[in-house]
Amino acid sequence: MKKLLYLLVTLCGATFAQSQSSEVLGTDTINVIDVNGKKQGKWVLMGKHKPGTCYAPTAKIEEGKYADNRKIGIWVEYYCNNNMKNKLTFTNGRPDGYAIMYHENGKISEEGNWKMNRWVGNYKLYYDNGQVQHEFVFSPAGKREGAQKYYYDNGQVAIEGNFANGKESGLIKEYHENGDIKAEKNYAEGNVDVESIKIYEPKKPLPKKSDIPAENAPKLVVAKDETPNEANKKPSGPMVLNGQHTLYNKNKQITKDGVFKDNNFIEGKAYFYNENGILTRVAVYRNGMYVGDTQAEK
Repeated sequence: MKKLLYLLVTLCGATFAQSQSSEVLGTDTINVIDVNGKKQGKWVLMGKHKPGTCYAPTAKIEEGKYADNRKIGIWVEYYCNNNMKNKLTFTNGRPDGYAIMYHENGKISEEGNWKMNRWVGNYKLYYDNGQVQHEFVFSPAGKREGAQKYYYDNGQVAIEGNFANGKESGLIKEYHENGDIKAEKNYAEGNVDVESIKIYEPKKPLPKKSDIPAENAPKLVVAKDETPNEANKKPSGPMVLNGQHTLYNKNKQITKDGVFKDNNFIEGKAYFYNENGILTRVAVYRNGMYVGDTQAEK
């Protein structure tokens, strides 16, 4: 999840060379703007269209098709090393359908189905070593429903249990990284029954690496254009956030509200917007891990 939300915003709002003339790639005419100023047909954004970036002039940044200025079909974006960054399906300018993202090393980052600005159905998030990190199921409304699993980066299950209407429901089991049961907790509508909690000591020796999700999981970090609410101007040196902070983008819209540790977003809500500045998603993070979406405020 840590990449998709950012990618959806940037892909929808990406701009190409502002030229009224078309280009020719092989025998295909590309990057066409019609007489009404709308993008049509195949478009390919290359490094030469964005000088000063890490892309070589002839390297592809992204490619796909437009119909009346709206993205349609499959769109592919690339890293500066030419590896694929993501492949999204668009309908009328909005991501709608199967989506897959990659780590820069070429391994899958996340995949699932996207509809109406939310994940629906089966969804997976991966560590950069290729192991599954989260295995979620989302309802048509974008809320987690049914069996849910978290994994350690060695492939061992970390947490498993059921969700109902986006909240923990029933027995949730937690495991040590060596596979031994760690805890059993009963939930009702997202609230744990404290009296029912059972804690277990590991039967086998634990690996030295911490099994705390906040230390193992990929983090949502502070973006370059985000500013904390208490800052009247950008700091002269590197900004390092710890503790409770609320961050805003250049349009003064809230982007993150919660707890940070060394610029990593550990707990709270992350807000995402489309190219028109309209709020589309609110993602919830706990212990440094994405746990689901909540409804976007009106």
